[in-house]
Amino acid sequence: MSEAEVTRVLVVDDQTVVREGIVMLLGLLPGIEVVGAAADGEEAVALVERCHPDVVLMDLRMPRVDGVEATRRIRAAHPQTEVVVLTTYADDDSLFPALQAGARGYLTKDAGGEEIARAIADVRAGAAGLSPQIQLRLLERLSGPPAGSVPGAGKPVGRPGELPDGLTAREAEVLALIAEGLSNAEIAQRLFVSQATVKTHINNLFAKTAVRDRAQAVSYAFRHGITGTQQ
Repeated sequence: MSEAEVTRVLVVDDQTVVREGIVMLLGLLPGIEVVGAAADGEEAVALVERCHPDVVLMDLRMPRVDGVEATRRIRAAHPQTEVVVLTTYADDDSLFPALQAGARGYLTKDAGGEEIARAIADVRAGAAGLSPQIQLRLLERLSGPPAGSVPGAGKPVGRPGELPDGLTAREAEVLALIAEGLSNAEIAQRLFVSQATVKTHINNLFAKTAVRDRAQAVSYAFRHGITGTQQ
């Protein structure tokens, strides 16, 4: 693999043994270069400024600045840097704030090296890097109406009058495919349209739903029941 194809990764975890273990694991994976390691979110923000990683592998519960706030700061200042959460926790109070802060990937710490590498590659390609466990958690969230849910959430897509924020049926279809983790090229192939058309739909639905990136779009899709299982 050429130097241009190597993904530069910053590891963030407050537990020394975990942090060093992740660094060692990533060092064994082809196409990945660890450019730094941080013990908390504040250090992570500073290291991103200094090292310019492609992907940050981010823990959530840390002293000084937690992973959600660090993700928010990193994505605001360095939108070209992707964040994949690697945490012990898969509860709603951890998952959704992280996605809303700008994380494109979310894994739990029982993930193996292959799964971590795949998530890193997915977010670099513009897709969501969600583990099967996290995808299942999101689907479980849809199994019943959450507290404070908005009217119409969880209804099947396809009837324009029931779609939130003025989404068209085709925009909702594209959003559902984003939630499945498909790339623009895969969406274009699935819908038999050009990638330029897919990008237009994505730009429109991002503007209507006020999401900033694909990870937030995934969160939005699951909150509103716009998923492949609902079509």
